[in-house]
Amino acid sequence: MDKKLLDILVCPLCKEALTYDKEAQELICRVDRLAYPISDGIPVMLESEARSLDSDELAPR
Repeated sequence: MDKKLLDILVCPLCKEALTYDKEAQELICRVDRLAYPISDGIPVMLESEARSLDSDELAPR
């Protein structure tokens, strides 16, 4: 994921910063508890495509 792109992308719902999960290829919004997929290097920033995160996934690694 391009660092410059990551710096400007925010959650489309709450406008908070996102965390990049390289292993899962997702952008994580901790506020809304959503994970947005990255498909072929392109973030899919649609709420309908995001998956909900449970408490275990939000725990610090």
